[in-house]
Amino acid sequence: MKTARLTMSQALLRFLAAQSVERDGIEQQFFAGCFGIFGHGNVAGLGQALYESPELLRYRLARNEQAMVHTASGFARMRNRLQTFACTSSVGPGATNMVTGAALATINRLPVLLLPGDVFASRRPDPVLQQLEVPWRGEVSVNDCFQPVSRYWDRITRPEQVVPAALAAMRVLTDQAETGAVTLALPQDVQAEAFDYPLEFLEPRVWRLARPRPEPRVLDEAAALLRSARRPLLIAGGGVIYSEAAELLATLAARTGLPVGETQAGKGSLPWDHPAAMGAVGATGGLAANRLAAAADLVVGVGTRWTDFTTASGSAFRADGVRFVNINIAAFDADKLGGLALVGDARATLEELDRRLADWTVSAAYREESQRLRQDWQAEVSRLFELGHSPLPAQSEVLGALNELAQPRDVVVCAAGSLPGDLHKLWRTRDPKSYHVEYGYSTMGYEIAGGLGVKLADPTREVFVLVGDGSFLMMAQEIVTSIQEELKLTIVLVDNQGFSSIGSLSRSLGTAGFGTRYLKSKDGRVPDDSEPDGTPLAVDLAQSAQGLGAHVIRARGVDGLRDALLAARTLESTVVVHIQTDRYQGVPDYESWWDVPVAEVSNTAAVQEARRRYEEAGKARRWHL
Repeated sequence: MKTARLTMSQALLRFLAAQSVERDGIEQQFFAGCFGIFGHGNVAGLGQALYESPELLRYRLARNEQAMVHTASGFARMRNRLQTFACTSSVGPGATNMVTGAALATINRLPVLLLPGDVFASRRPDPVLQQLEVPWRGEVSVNDCFQPVSRYWDRITRPEQVVPAALAAMRVLTDQAETGAVTLALPQDVQAEAFDYPLEFLEPRVWRLARPRPEPRVLDEAAALLRSARRPLLIAGGGVIYSEAAELLATLAARTGLPVGETQAGKGSLPWDHPAAMGAVGATGGLAANRLAAAADLVVGVGTRWTDFTTASGSAFRADGVRFVNINIAAFDADKLGGLALVGDARATLEELDRRLADWTVSAAYREESQRLRQDWQAEVSRLFELGHSPLPAQSEVLGALNELAQPRDVVVCAAGSLPGDLHKLWRTRDPKSYHVEYGYSTMGYEIAGGLGVKLADPTREVFVLVGDGSFLMMAQEIVTSIQEELKLTIVLVDNQGFSSIGSLSRSLGTAGFGTRYLKSKDGRVPDDSEPDGTPLAVDLAQSAQGLGAHVIRARGVDGLRDALLAARTLESTVVVHIQTDRYQGVPDYESWWDVPVAEVSNTAAVQEARRRYEEAGKARRWHL
């Protein structure tokens, strides 16, 4: 057998560069490059390999280890999980910084490869700088933290171990049902050790992604359930978009009159003006989809994980005897809610159902009802876009101005706070890839880094990053990376002086927005919303963005925001548009509920009243077995 003598790092790099995926006859390189920050744990191993062979994988310097994983996740999502980045860090805090990013990728089922440095496998220098010492287990390092948040985890303690480990990593990364973060912990001495690697390991390899279909018997049963349903509803999840089934869904829904609600990950499955598009469903849903959900006798979930936000904590689907049909590539998700499990690719499965329902439509009365609800809901969206609230605009008006000026292929990126809920309800999508909200983990700090990944995935699109002041303060430094890589982002920084989302939730629970306002401490404590007057902090977020290299525009009011957005489109580098909004002017819940327990015992009258409302709302919960 022919071999090549290489260090473990050199061999791994050559292997990664040779991996491709193929779906529907389209083949592409799986790894678009490698993000990294070097330290003593990886600079002489992977760092040396990347330095000597830049033609294999392009190296990109990040500013924060967590952020670079977010960027890889945003990129992978934009590429329908068919391409991603590797991310390398040093041992110690660089490695553990990536744990949050790993959790985000795994929860959202997005492929990313993490290559943290590790302590010496030889244990000659022991303990080394940044080593975690566990007295009863000598092989433990901080990289064991990755195990519960990775879909595959291994530690390479001998250079030849990278051969089976790399192949296993690729198997998981390219498995549409099992994908997520994959972690290969690389001891710093092993990274530099040499081995005679089989050339076959280093040759180009294509991983073929099939479109599996459910058994015909189960498809027939699902079609029969739809034919017998009086009030069916389809819920489009992220699997619709990942499987590139949006066009098929649009055709099917238009022909049959089957109304469609959308999850956060599935928003964009239908354009907002499609006659079957009922909008967002669940805890952050709108009136049309939520009312249809409450009365549905059959719910078809396509590519959804059925999170508590989608089911409104089990209260969204209230009809007696409601049935579920679950189309999902992952059997784990297809078996939820006691539904009929159609385990298969979303597009392939919808094709099979479409053939079986060629002569079927919903009743004329049900189609008319859904259309009335849809029209009423769109009128409500328009009202919220044009509130005319003063002296500071409402957040819904900010979204309305941005939605009005955005082009069909422009992408809005968000992740945490009150913005994702408002976006889910109100944003009018026109392209399956124009809405990018990370809500599986709802990670504060994802927005700018994730937006960078979106821009990397498709530089031809304008990318609008919507970020609140709280999230901006947690992770803004990838502004520098966007400038370094000449990848323009338009960042709309919505400043409402604190954590608006949790402030609103806190007030609804009777705790007066405690700990959610950015005000100077008073008598050693943070003022809450029961004290309307407070001293704002002398913090200028716009100025901090300018210090990071962004072009900054301060917008006053909605008209000023429109002018700023038009000006930002003419600029070639990253822009931050700063606008202040009224933290107390929110968007209604629209007959939905989210289960956040309220204290059973309290001396506060507002908490007692919140508990009474909580117990009343909880009566709508259902077991779906």
